[in-house]
Amino acid sequence: MTVCITSSGRDLKAPMDRSFGRAAYFLFVDPETRAVEAVDNRPGAHGAGVQAAQTVTEHGARVVITGSVGPNAYRGLSAAGIEVYVGASGTVEEALAAYRSGRLEPAQASTGRGHQGGAR
Repeated sequence: MTVCITSSGRDLKAPMDRSFGRAAYFLFVDPETRAVEAVDNRPGAHGAGVQAAQTVTEHGARVVITGSVGPNAYRGLSAAGIEVYVGASGTVEEALAAYRSGRLEPAQASTGRGHQGGAR
């Protein structure tokens, strides 16, 4: 199973990026082997959450761990059957440990506001 964690850097020691749609990187991690694939997330001015959800889906992640997720991204991830865990913090490694130990709860709805395009 692949887990996607929003990150400000390219490895497990990097701080998490608290925003899903506009995260600097997505780290696709195998929780068992800890193998990591870092993917740049450079959203356009419009539809960052939708584009981000599509990227996660294309990389086969079944779980997303992030700080918050907007409504369009949440709908896209949910429609693809991807579980979303919000409220994680610290490094990517710490967020993965929190997920693996059951300390994160799955989101039941979006937790961020929609950005209607444009940079924040």
